[in-house]
Amino acid sequence: MSRYEIAVKTSDDQEGTTSSSLSQQRDKDPVKRKTEKDQVELYKDFVQLTKLRSAPNKRFSWTTTNRLRLPVSTFKLLAGREANYTGRARFSAADESHVLGRYLPLNGPWSVYQLNNPIYISQFSADGSLFVAGSQGSHIRIYDVDRNWKVHKDIEAKHMRWTITDASLSPDQRFLVYSSVNSIAHIVNVGSGATESVANVTEIHEGLDFSVDSEDKEFGIFSVKFSTDGQELVAAGSNDYIYVYDLQANRCSLQIHAHESDVNTVCFADETSNIIYSGSDDNLCKVWDKRCFTGRQANGVLIGHLEGITFLDSRRDGRYFISNGKDQSTKLWDIRKMSTNTRDCPRYRFSHWDYRWMEYPEHIRNVKHPNDQSLATFKGHSVLGTLIRCYFSPEYSTGQKYIYTGSSDNCVYFYDVLSGAEVATLKFHEAPVRDCSWHPYYPMMVTSSWDGRLVTWEFPRPGKPAEVLRVKPISRRRRRRVF
Repeated sequence: MSRYEIAVKTSDDQEGTTSSSLSQQRDKDPVKRKTEKDQVELYKDFVQLTKLRSAPNKRFSWTTTNRLRLPVSTFKLLAGREANYTGRARFSAADESHVLGRYLPLNGPWSVYQLNNPIYISQFSADGSLFVAGSQGSHIRIYDVDRNWKVHKDIEAKHMRWTITDASLSPDQRFLVYSSVNSIAHIVNVGSGATESVANVTEIHEGLDFSVDSEDKEFGIFSVKFSTDGQELVAAGSNDYIYVYDLQANRCSLQIHAHESDVNTVCFADETSNIIYSGSDDNLCKVWDKRCFTGRQANGVLIGHLEGITFLDSRRDGRYFISNGKDQSTKLWDIRKMSTNTRDCPRYRFSHWDYRWMEYPEHIRNVKHPNDQSLATFKGHSVLGTLIRCYFSPEYSTGQKYIYTGSSDNCVYFYDVLSGAEVATLKFHEAPVRDCSWHPYYPMMVTSSWDGRLVTWEFPRPGKPAEVLRVKPISRRRRRRVF
């Protein structure tokens, strides 16, 4: 059963502390009362914005179903459109999301591809026409979704060390950048027309060296993303640095000692590509503004995870983002709540535990950070063995009212972002699901796993789903080297 905690609640469940004593402490501490009140207001703001994106028009508030807080039926929405209740003679974007958001991609799965190697990356392009899948065997395939999943590009990567850690398409979908556990990322022209792309044999894979101005030449790139204009890359390194690479100048324009441990994930906050979010094994999420890197200090720090951060996903509004943590939780953040320094950020790392091959200790599963700044916490999935990824659902079809995440227990979990309820679970794979992707416009989900299977889930789709394939689970010894 999933667990949901709103961050404005204090840690009443921690050992040795009663709810009454905590209430007395809050009454005596005006600073803490003010902080909690601010956090409640920020969460209410988030709820309101989400409802504006995914709730039906207020003129349907008179209906019995809406008073019971149930979805307004599609029939009533259609009748309202014909009667021009909204004054627009058409559905609004929120009305469309209200209808489409009910049709989760839960039917299936249908097999796309079977590999002998664990699949680490699986992502739709921004318009949903292409799909990128990268595996441990130095192999990346780009599929043409609109042409019945025909292979658009078959890439054999260069200079791979252990696995492909990340891959990202440019906004114009002409180029793909991929990274591995080394300091050089590579760019491939995916619009060249050739299907087979063997590095520097059939096509040139241009190398981008992130270590040119760095003293440490031996580090890996765990995350790499294109800016909205396609002119820059932002990357996260295992040497505690984040990098900004200028593609026009063909050089690394910024490198910042951002964290005190491996930086596992990085992304741009919005379309301006000026604000950057980063997450690290030092348990912290940080916010950076490229326009004011004076002193090389973060513009803000967000505290709440008890273990390292595996992935971040931005809501693309420059304000909200989510993070997956090795403390087995996904957290929702508002950057207006961030701190300005790390002096008040004690690290709560539990010794004798390694997420790569050990289960998370039960006695600390419900412990909460005393200075937790997150707006909400979602629990139920498992973040073990690898850098499990989480995402907001598409804005067009759902109004981003869901959060979905892979899991090391071989499933994919869907949470309602407002109620925190676990609304669905996809169960099929026989190994951890590191990555998954929801089509930006259609009720279609693609999941990939260490069992080597790439499958689709849809609503609806005729035909018989694929049968479950039994595969040998990955050994504990093998998991130790996975990133």
